[in-house]
Amino acid sequence: MSRVTLAQWQMLAAVVDHGGFARAAEVVHKSPSTLNHAVHKLEQQLGVKVLEPVGRQVRLTDAGELLLRRARQLIESAEALEDVAGRLSEGLEAEVVLSIDQIFPNAALAVALSRFSAAYPYVRVQLHETVLNGGIEMLYDGRADIAISGLAAQGFLGEPLVTVRFVAVAHHEHELHGLERQLDLRDLQRHRQLVVRDSALRQSMDAGWLKAEQRWTVSHLETSIDMVRRGLGFAWLPETRIHTDLESGVLRPLPLAAGGVREVPMQMIFRDRDRAGPATRAMARALKEAVASECTGRV
Repeated sequence: MSRVTLAQWQMLAAVVDHGGFARAAEVVHKSPSTLNHAVHKLEQQLGVKVLEPVGRQVRLTDAGELLLRRARQLIESAEALEDVAGRLSEGLEAEVVLSIDQIFPNAALAVALSRFSAAYPYVRVQLHETVLNGGIEMLYDGRADIAISGLAAQGFLGEPLVTVRFVAVAHHEHELHGLERQLDLRDLQRHRQLVVRDSALRQSMDAGWLKAEQRWTVSHLETSIDMVRRGLGFAWLPETRIHTDLESGVLRPLPLAAGGVREVPMQMIFRDRDRAGPATRAMARALKEAVASECTGRV
């Protein structure tokens, strides 16, 4: 058990911050004698001199400066703990669980999480980057507070969030571009297609697979993008993730007669909107605001 109380450290900090016992007493609403006694007792308990007189004021000794610097960390941690307890008593969740499809614009996600963190620094966030039915499955299982998906969830009401534009692309030196003509389904079926595996454990699906003779299935969107950049196949990829590659010419849209561009409307779905706590609602607001600021005209 610590011999020195948190209150003693707080009183020492007040004396130092306000330049003496008299001024500190006015600020913390205690008598100068109370502060003097607390600091003197602290020195006795530690066996270290922490303050020394300088004229009519006091200043920290070298040892006192070291000790108070460490003590301030304790004071800040205690204040943070009380803040968390107060928020919890008001119904604040300790954790928010998100299931967000990997096609959701990553810039908007980063902005949303940054804004949420600034407002709720002590609320933990669990982010599950899902594919296709994976996020919906988490809703059905009660494992996600909010899901963002391009698929509808039976029994849940979603709200439109953003439409993601997909473009059929391949490396600029890919054989499909070498044909130098408009492409059709038969052309694509003779080449390797890269698809991302549905993350659902039960009802998985193959979205966008053209029954190509060669098919590589990966677990993450970024892996698919990397393989397309290396010329290992073609794929439909979110335009927001590859706009730099398109601008530089590393990737080129496939000249398809039809279907070269797809649009996927994404929606935000609460597990239970009526029972959602303040942190969950704040996360939803942050996501909507981030989409509005980061995705306008780009998805």
